[in-house]
Amino acid sequence: MKILDTHLHLLYPESLNYAWTKGAPELAVHAHIEDFAALEKSSDIVRALMMEADVDAEYIEAEIDLIGEIVARDDNHVIGMIAACRPEHSAEDFAAFVDRLASRPYVKGLRRILHQAPDTVSQTDTFSDNLNLLAERGYTFDLCLLATQLLNVGLPLVQRCPDLTFVLDHCGVPDIKGGAFEPWRDALRAMAEQPHVNCKVSGIVAYAAEGWQVDDLRPYFEHVVECFGWDRLVWGSDWPVCRLGGDLGAWVDATAKLLEGHDTQQRSKMLYDNARRIYRLD
Repeated sequence: MKILDTHLHLLYPESLNYAWTKGAPELAVHAHIEDFAALEKSSDIVRALMMEADVDAEYIEAEIDLIGEIVARDDNHVIGMIAACRPEHSAEDFAAFVDRLASRPYVKGLRRILHQAPDTVSQTDTFSDNLNLLAERGYTFDLCLLATQLLNVGLPLVQRCPDLTFVLDHCGVPDIKGGAFEPWRDALRAMAEQPHVNCKVSGIVAYAAEGWQVDDLRPYFEHVVECFGWDRLVWGSDWPVCRLGGDLGAWVDATAKLLEGHDTQQRSKMLYDNARRIYRLD
């Protein structure tokens, strides 16, 4: 498999601040590009987009610049990033931020984590108007939502931004550990009915029970494929968060098993080709 990883986290706590790690001590560690590069050699990952790591708001542009330095190096596979943003800020402030991104062409998309924010944050006209500005500038927007937020937060938002390309992270966060399909199953289908929404096959090992098997993941993966089809799927490692459910190698191996029986073109679309198109990569 040739893989374009669309969800690599890099953590640099010595220079950036991540307040959320106080509640997740197992992730309150550094995760540098050198750490990932040592792992990816046996993983078939040949290109990667760094996904913002929910850095504290005042460090957003410092994180963007740090990743720019990594992209400029020739000793790793990081070719760009999905940067953090705050679309709830005023239109003037948000437009100025987006203007500054023009000098950082390695920023391919933006994300505002919503699964830990009040549902009302994304429901204002300011938020959706700012996202519509992203559409005008050619950026994507990654959605990070809980399954319980798909209908009341995610669906209204994507409907207010019909020209913006969305990527739903982590298959919409199903409760695999609890074996629950509802409300995730029907809510995911409703999201997939919006043609400008794509889905990222990532993160699900962190939502599975300890000692999970591939067959525990398979029903959820198959439902994602059924809803979105092969043209609207991308893949992400979610490293180092994936270590909560194993490690990078275990998730890559599980992905290969989930794709058994599917043809080469389908595998290539999910693992590589779609990401190039959706994130407008060279």
